[in-house]
Amino acid sequence: MKYIECPGEYSGRKKSLFLAGGISECRNWQLNLVTMLENENLVLINPRRKVFPEDNPNIEYEQITWEYNHILKASAVSFWFPPETLCPITLYELGKCGQYKKPLFIGIDPKYARKKDVEIQIKLIRPEIKIVYSLQKLSEQIKSWARDKD
Repeated sequence: MKYIECPGEYSGRKKSLFLAGGISECRNWQLNLVTMLENENLVLINPRRKVFPEDNPNIEYEQITWEYNHILKASAVSFWFPPETLCPITLYELGKCGQYKKPLFIGIDPKYARKKDVEIQIKLIRPEIKIVYSLQKLSEQIKSWARDKD
């Protein structure tokens, strides 16, 4: 596994996965998922920074631009909807990515407040996607895809 964290840059051609999901006011679920995927032949692209420079007046623009560009660069995108927040940016990113033909992996914590909304929207736009309800199940879907030779 290769790991890239914002603001690092990814420009390769290997199988890669963007880790979309809650960051603000959410536990670091990304760390758990990265640990579950550490033995895979995969590039993981994580938007959660170790240190978020809040004193930078342009940081929101830089963060959103970085995420936008790296979602486009990634071979696939995984989504995790944690219970701590509604994740408005993640919902927006899911709506955008639902239009792409790249693989999507979607996990929802059973206590996520807008769970039913995500389920209905995905069923309408990408009915082939199987939503899961734990990080463990999400990691299993990703591992299966990572090991697939295409």
